[in-house]
Amino acid sequence: MIKPHFIKDIMITDLYTVTPDTAILSATTELLKRNISGAPVLDGDGKLLAVLSKRDCLKAALNAHYHHVWGGLVSDYMVSPVETISPDTELSDAALYFIKSRFRRIPVVENQKLLGQVSRSDVLKVLFETVAR
Repeated sequence: MIKPHFIKDIMITDLYTVTPDTAILSATTELLKRNISGAPVLDGDGKLLAVLSKRDCLKAALNAHYHHVWGGLVSDYMVSPVETISPDTELSDAALYFIKSRFRRIPVVENQKLLGQVSRSDVLKVLFETVAR
């Protein structure tokens, strides 16, 4: 078995994504239903614009709590600019990124197009399996 050495070897490609004009209630509902902590925000051409996290949705929920109604779009809460990583990044470099970063996952982008996502857990799992053998 060949050991994965690059992000492209371990990234997740089947992602839930939203657009800036997605209703924040709908996006929050999906994040909770899917038990995922965030979603890339894409434009109509698949270009990564931002990321929407559960933290962002919590802001929307607090706003809804005070005003007794959910309102707004993903564009009202999404975080931009987005830190990204190349599919050709070595796993050791990705591990160093995660050690220094507060983020738990990072979009994998090439030519401004979203290819996938990699998380701390993804990198840790591969490095652990490589060393534990």
